[in-house]
Amino acid sequence: MLSSPIPVAVLGATGSVGQRFISLLDNHPWFKVVALAASDRSEGKPYAQACHWVLTDPMPDWAREMPLLPSNPQAMPEVKIVFSALPSDQAKILEPAFAAAGFAVCSNASSYRTESDVPLLLPEVNAEHIQLVRHQRLARGWSGCIITNPNCTSTGLTVALKALDQAFGVKRAFVVSLQALSGAGYPGVPSLDILDNIIPNINGEEEKVEWEPRKMLGRFNGDAIELAQVQISAHTNRVAVLDGHTVCASVELGSFASPQEASEVLRAYQAPEIARGLPSAPQPVIVVRTEADRPQPRLDRLTGGGMSTVVGRVRSDPLLTLKFVVLSHNTIRGAAGGSIYNAELFVSQGLL
Repeated sequence: MLSSPIPVAVLGATGSVGQRFISLLDNHPWFKVVALAASDRSEGKPYAQACHWVLTDPMPDWAREMPLLPSNPQAMPEVKIVFSALPSDQAKILEPAFAAAGFAVCSNASSYRTESDVPLLLPEVNAEHIQLVRHQRLARGWSGCIITNPNCTSTGLTVALKALDQAFGVKRAFVVSLQALSGAGYPGVPSLDILDNIIPNINGEEEKVEWEPRKMLGRFNGDAIELAQVQISAHTNRVAVLDGHTVCASVELGSFASPQEASEVLRAYQAPEIARGLPSAPQPVIVVRTEADRPQPRLDRLTGGGMSTVVGRVRSDPLLTLKFVVLSHNTIRGAAGGSIYNAELFVSQGLL
């Protein structure tokens, strides 16, 4: 517990991920939201007036009358950490401005995930990569920094791959995603497109799912990340589910493992020690379901408060080694909750 809460802000506060940040930061033991920012057309309006709240959790009372600020570092001088729910095109411009001005930017946007000096973090997978911010600050001359979390589909998949890679090695993976509507934001996919339908393409998504796990499973050498050699082929699909991304994965392991052995490894997996015990740390990291028809988004997406990864249907694969199903909550673990967990790790390591 800190002696006093750290003042934080949310950029892109009126969107669906911005709302999830506000909900998860309500009564957070380390962070206090003191500023909310949105587009120029909303500047000065009370948050409740400018925001169409879409979450089932109620809007926190403290947020209702908070005036919306411009997305400008000068507008929030008391803030130490900003949580970015900005669209990628805006994040590309605004996030470096905040980092250069001394803010720690914990970003949900994809704009800087591939930069060699920017951590792409899942603390339960690659907590040591947080130290890359030291190199980033030196290289860019920033007093602040940018820390990113991965694509919401990469998230649960990478947690499962990490557990298996640590025990057996992972050579290749073939994955098919069934991605929830909330991943497209609000109002999202038109109803006439998604009802009675599956949309078999999400622009730019397959490339992220094929590349991002390689960075997160890679080795930190002090200055950069050496990408893992695992090969991934991905199909991504939008389905008529509100929350919770499902991935059907087939993997080739470096050494043989039976479904029972793999299930035991997944169930026993623990985060690196420095990522344990933080307020948002998933407990447990991975839940293995043994039922023939689990995980299911409606039943399992809120496991561990939406921060745990749920794996099921672990079985032998006739072409590779194993196949299984992974589920994670895309707007909690895969978005706002992930950024908050990253910020907790950042603070706990004395990097603020």
